[in-house]
Amino acid sequence: MNYVESYYAATANPHAPWPTLQESIQCDVCIIGGGFTGLSAALHLTEVGYDVVVLEAARVGFGASGRNGGQVVNSYSRDVDVIEQRYGKESARMLGSMMFEGAEIIRDRIKRYAIDCDYRPGGIFAALNARQMAHLQKQKTRWQQYGNHDLELLDERGIRREVATERYVGGLLDRRGGHLHPLNLALGEAEAIRRHGGRIYEQSAATDVVYGTPNRVKTAQGEVSATFVIFAGNAYLSPQLEPRLSRKSMPCGSQIVATEPLTPDQALSLMPNNYCVEDCNYLLDYFRLTADNRLLYGGGVVYGAREPADIEALIRPKLRRTFPQLQNVKLDFSWSGNFLLTLSRMPQFGRMEKNVYFMQGDSGHGVTSTHLSGKLISEVLRGDAERFDAFARLPHLPFPGGRRFKVPLTAMGAVWYALRDRLGV
Repeated sequence: MNYVESYYAATANPHAPWPTLQESIQCDVCIIGGGFTGLSAALHLTEVGYDVVVLEAARVGFGASGRNGGQVVNSYSRDVDVIEQRYGKESARMLGSMMFEGAEIIRDRIKRYAIDCDYRPGGIFAALNARQMAHLQKQKTRWQQYGNHDLELLDERGIRREVATERYVGGLLDRRGGHLHPLNLALGEAEAIRRHGGRIYEQSAATDVVYGTPNRVKTAQGEVSATFVIFAGNAYLSPQLEPRLSRKSMPCGSQIVATEPLTPDQALSLMPNNYCVEDCNYLLDYFRLTADNRLLYGGGVVYGAREPADIEALIRPKLRRTFPQLQNVKLDFSWSGNFLLTLSRMPQFGRMEKNVYFMQGDSGHGVTSTHLSGKLISEVLRGDAERFDAFARLPHLPFPGGRRFKVPLTAMGAVWYALRDRLGV
């Protein structure tokens, strides 16, 4: 499998394919999945001397890691106030202390390994009504309590200065957020893994895992014997490979379009400081400018990861509603990608067998939380599980309805929240 026809694939940095595994090999750690979760874990581990093998079923960054909106958004899909309400003050304290760390890891990777991925600082959460604006005011206070003082509340005049639309009543600017070319970040991290001696194999889907000492991960043409195994496939992991990982999660699709290149004046008029934006709706819209002055716009969720018949028909009305001045802009790219959703909207970390771990279910906040998870698993393998276990202890329930009905029931729930968004209540 090759990359989907996205803006990111069309503008990827030159790179050679990685080989396909065709032999039996040994290593310390075998990681299943070559997206941000697997790459982050591999890079953290190779940096401290582990012999690591990454098995990717398609291409590095093939899944959500190379298709997402490219927004570096802090915290998790549920903020620290919800974490405290659901899981208690200690969980909130532990997870809150880490909620800006993923973005810092990304910036460190870019700088340390000179990764060319068009990183730009700054992201805006945009409020469409007074209720959402009140939520952002409370969010600013919470985030400051956990050490982020690079925040600015924007009133109606302030957000119109930053985004040329009349849709929003205000917003919150997070200067520790930002945006980038995610596929080029993934490719740069893969190259850094190679420089540290790690081995990556593409077109090498894991077909079976035999747990033991050592664990054995089989592919169509080869086998890896490893002391440790890490499942990092997220929405693109085959449910048959490890059924236990699919019972409490659900792949969901998100759609994105990229316009033709705008003139520099057009781009400057839309977002003069080049911040990325996401709104505060339950089914949110998100957008940003690319390095070549295209508007990249995404939104909505397709539960169950079905491929929409007409992505442009889904996204263009949203784009026009936000930027009516782009009524007739040409769309050069449209694509879909899957992320893994959990019922709690919190990441799922844990252990399944001796020396076998999993990290999945970032629920739409994967760019930053995957980079954090890679650091945490490296701490576990070096004997310090405290921070990993803060996530692993979170309870995760299955979606209601089981395998057959969880998609329609979740979609029905989303309709209710979408109605609340429209009513502003």
